[in-house]
Amino acid sequence: MTDLTAAAIAPHLRTAWLGRELHSFAELDSTNTTARELAKAGAAHGTAVIADAQRRGRGRLGRAWASPAGKNLYLSVVLRSDLPLSRLAEISLLAGVATCETVREWCAAEIKWPNDILAGGRKVVGILAEMDGSDAGAVVVLGIGVNLNAELADFPEELREKAGSLRLAGGALVDRAAFTGRLLNNLELRYEQWRRGGFAPIAAAWRGLTALIGRRIRIQEPGAIVEGTVIDIAEDGALRVRLAGGEEHRVVAGDVTVLDGY
Repeated sequence: MTDLTAAAIAPHLRTAWLGRELHSFAELDSTNTTARELAKAGAAHGTAVIADAQRRGRGRLGRAWASPAGKNLYLSVVLRSDLPLSRLAEISLLAGVATCETVREWCAAEIKWPNDILAGGRKVVGILAEMDGSDAGAVVVLGIGVNLNAELADFPEELREKAGSLRLAGGALVDRAAFTGRLLNNLELRYEQWRRGGFAPIAAAWRGLTALIGRRIRIQEPGAIVEGTVIDIAEDGALRVRLAGGEEHRVVAGDVTVLDGY
């Protein structure tokens, strides 16, 4: 039995609606897949799905997410929105802010655009937001995978130079239920801030959590590779990059590599 049950998490939960309906499983193909199925069946806004292990965990750009049992957090939440679809991409960035803030309660961490979290120079968090619907009403299934207590041997060999965990970065075991409660608390706070105040306060928080500004990066965009220096994040979440010729380039989707780092 997983220790990530509703009863184990409840003492750490201070939310009004997020995670108050929580489905916990020993193993799933993917928490996002199950959360989408629950959403289609009418699951309420804020419903959470947690698995102790995933058989087919997935991240951004179709990549697999290593999901060993009993060590990490694999979480998806159902978010229902009547905001324009063009605004909903901002949810993945606010999730990055909330998750990085939570990770920092255990160890030093920073955000790499758009929402990867690095600790000790290694990726410890992946976030995947999937949308269904229209401007009249949409559902976002937000998946967050956090490597809490994984050892390097838990990752596929090809990931061991880049993947990490809070335990590896901070040197101590992480209480998974406590971390989950804190993450849900922070995520609800940032979501409500975004609902009330728009993306500007999220962008300001993102700037304070990243070391990317001023760094040289390479971006694999759909159909092109771009190199330049990061200027800032735009007020709609796009990454502003100064190219070698001096012109500014906006990145709205792509995979970022720091040329002298991760």
